[in-house]
Amino acid sequence: MSALKIKKGDNVKVIAGKDKGKEGKVLSVDVKNGKVMVEGVNMITKHAKPSQANPNGGIVQKEATIDISNVMLVVGGKATRVGFEVKDGKKVRVAKATGAVID
Repeated sequence: MSALKIKKGDNVKVIAGKDKGKEGKVLSVDVKNGKVMVEGVNMITKHAKPSQANPNGGIVQKEATIDISNVMLVVGGKATRVGFEVKDGKKVRVAKATGAVID
């Protein structure tokens, strides 16, 4: 599998699905299944049993994963595709729209 173009902590925009157009920070990346969890996107309702952390239990709203193909990296307020280049002997991510080095 090739290197992933989205990493934890990146700011992304949802380009498909019920939350299309929303932006948020990537909370986690599941490399094996090609899924990402984005802050405030794809909210689901879980029924939680009482536990030490949540003594009352009840209904909890939380984020669920979405497919990595449904998000685009946001660089400088603009959604862009991502490419890779070798700069100074190091492989870096590059924004296709602006040519700016991301990391």
